[in-house]
Amino acid sequence: MRSLLYVIILFFITACSHSALHSHALDEAQRLMESDPSAAWSKLNSVDVSGFQDSATIARWALLYSEAMTRNCISAPTDTIVNIAIDYYGHHKQTDEYQKALRLKALNQSSNKADALATALYLQKEREFFLYKERVKREQLIVIGLVIFLIAAGVIAWMRQRLKLQTAKNDVLMAEASAFKNQIETSKGDVNRLESKLHALLENRFALIDSLCQTYYETQGTKAERKAIIDKVKNEIEAVKSDSLAKMEQTVNDCRDNILLNVKKIYPDLKPEDYQLLVYIASGLSSRTISLLLGESVDIVYKRKSRLKSRLKEKVAPTCPEILSIF
Repeated sequence: MRSLLYVIILFFITACSHSALHSHALDEAQRLMESDPSAAWSKLNSVDVSGFQDSATIARWALLYSEAMTRNCISAPTDTIVNIAIDYYGHHKQTDEYQKALRLKALNQSSNKADALATALYLQKEREFFLYKERVKREQLIVIGLVIFLIAAGVIAWMRQRLKLQTAKNDVLMAEASAFKNQIETSKGDVNRLESKLHALLENRFALIDSLCQTYYETQGTKAERKAIIDKVKNEIEAVKSDSLAKMEQTVNDCRDNILLNVKKIYPDLKPEDYQLLVYIASGLSSRTISLLLGESVDIVYKRKSRLKSRLKEKVAPTCPEILSIF
């Protein structure tokens, strides 16, 4: 693509240089027209018409050539050259040059002097003019081809750019899909862990029910029935006090996105007894159940819950607002 651009620039530079040379030659011929028409005629014959770069220059040459023939009293075998000037200046509405070309055409037709060499030179210039027309056609076809090529290249570049952008978008979507897949797999793992926790809790709950039912069945109809059941419940409560706090804490963190762990990080000065109360509250235990586990009255539990909520609202809620949802 860059090499093609260099070729086009070189082509225009060369064309401009040839145009400058031709213009200089025509200026010289026009200067000699009054003082030495024969030298002007020779100068115009020395110019290669097929090398002209634009129709304005060739029209000027045709007008000067026709004038030189008239001043040298040479008869033109055809009207081809003078018609070049007539067609150009008439089409471009240049009245003075157009009228001059018409007068020269009439004078050339009325001249009786014929010259074999002049005729040969004239026919040579006609051939050069026809070569010029063929070259212009070829150049027009080349320009059209270049324009089509540049348009096609632009379209291809635009499509490649769009393809790159679409590929980049697809890569982003694939990355997002991969991240989403990983997130789903992580969530699936969390769900599996929660299911395991729930199964464990259900098994413990059913084991407790089964144990109480077994105790009731074994003591049914006896006076020791109530006492046995009460003792059994007390033993279970003591077991929860001593063994289940860590399990309850872990379960809450698993189910509530590590909410208790975040509380520890944000509020490290929280007293252990208040943290224990927070674990019971987050586990969804009622105030009566908490009072039994803590060995305190229900009223005291309510007061402690209220104070704990106020402290968490002040210390933790600005960073972790979901903490208040457990109360």
